[in-house]
Amino acid sequence: MGESPQPVRRRPFPRRSLWWFALPATALLLLWAAPITALVLRGAGAGLGAYLQDPMVQQALRLSLVTSTVTSLVAILCGTPLAYALARWEFPGRRAIESLIDLTLVLPPAVVGVALLIAFGRRGLFGPALGALGISLPFTTAAVVMAQLFVAAPFFVRAARLAFDAIGPQVEEAAAILGASPWQLFRFVMLPMARRGLLAGLVLCWTRALSEFGATILFAGNMPGRTQTMPLAIYLGFERDVGVALALSVILLGVSAVLLFALRRFEREPLLS
Repeated sequence: MGESPQPVRRRPFPRRSLWWFALPATALLLLWAAPITALVLRGAGAGLGAYLQDPMVQQALRLSLVTSTVTSLVAILCGTPLAYALARWEFPGRRAIESLIDLTLVLPPAVVGVALLIAFGRRGLFGPALGALGISLPFTTAAVVMAQLFVAAPFFVRAARLAFDAIGPQVEEAAAILGASPWQLFRFVMLPMARRGLLAGLVLCWTRALSEFGATILFAGNMPGRTQTMPLAIYLGFERDVGVALALSVILLGVSAVLLFALRRFEREPLLS
């Protein structure tokens, strides 16, 4: 079996270098901590309970949870075989696929939204063919899932690939000696051994899908109850009611904190057990 990486042994902080490191690090930490602290303090005294009864808040929360969950499930079903193939096999086009995944990670969300609209819009590259089948994707809930999947699935694929990469080749050799088929090797050996990495990737994917804004608003629009997710409702809330934006922001902050805690737990544990 593969071995998990050994933890780094950290030394005591050198006092003579304290100010060289502490001053710039503190400035950046304050930039991160101050807005989060202000949001929590403002939200604590804003009567969030009343805002949570707002139909706009409830619809946006429900839609975000549903679409993010659907996106994550699709990412697992489609991304796990892709990650396994990239980690274990050599085949034509493998480098191109890896480059495509890396490209989706660095593309600005607004570019993703425009690209999806140009590809699947009514006048897009595939729009006429979809229209002939009676399918219209833009400004629908399906468009929300597609936008989230485009930007979030690469996080799962990368994490899953690293998890499969960490499993030594001797595991496959032992399974082959015992007569396991490729499917049995994948289902009963590789998946259980990579489960921690897969769960970490799932958390990253779900969180990224939940926070998606740019691609969604361009490809799916901002229609309450249909395409208006929590980030979009926050944006609209600043024009309609700041309290709504504040309530949704605090909810997203809380969900992100819980998911971060779960992710850190996965990272502390070895990928293989």
